[in-house]
Amino acid sequence: MTKPAAREPQRRNSRSNRARILAAARQELAFHPDTTLEEIARAAGVVRRTVYGHFPGRTALLDALAEEAARSLAAAVRAAGAAGGPGEAADRALARFVLTIWPVGDRYRMLISLARRDLGHERIAEVLAPAREATGAVLARGQAAGLFRTRVPAPVLAAALEALTLSLLESVGRGAWKDDGRATAVTALMAVGVPAERAESEVRALAETPGALGAHGDGT
Repeated sequence: MTKPAAREPQRRNSRSNRARILAAARQELAFHPDTTLEEIARAAGVVRRTVYGHFPGRTALLDALAEEAARSLAAAVRAAGAAGGPGEAADRALARFVLTIWPVGDRYRMLISLARRDLGHERIAEVLAPAREATGAVLARGQAAGLFRTRVPAPVLAAALEALTLSLLESVGRGAWKDDGRATAVTALMAVGVPAERAESEVRALAETPGALGAHGDGT
């Protein structure tokens, strides 16, 4: 009988292969959405059979990336909340939130276009749910404090900001413009009624203060 200790190297190798496949998929699909599993296998340095051993098809691979993105986004949401604390002003909290989640959105932006075709809107809605809920809470707090416009209910406004952020990420993906999250954070603040000068000041203060955004893992 094979001892459990003898199987552990195989498990580690399997986990390593899976991580390499997902990393290669993120890289390849970001630039070439129609990349095949065979091409991803080559990029990952494994044979095609290894890819199919982990992911029986393209949809399964994309769903694994979506799950990875969901964990990363949830970690970023927690990091933003922990870094700011419950007493942080809503405009500063919204700026912090956008800046903290931007790297996650940038990393997985290829899912935005692929999801509509391969995974469907409901799956992506699941991925984005933690961010949408956190945004809605910040917006409701800001509206109650008189910092944000109140004509649009917070949940609806949160959905609008989500669409805006996704659109800007798509623009970055197409090479239409460049952003590290700062311009998007300023735009989000202005969209909810924060004057431009204050929006720029809040974002600048956060972006230029070491450790102000906290740290989060990738959730993998």
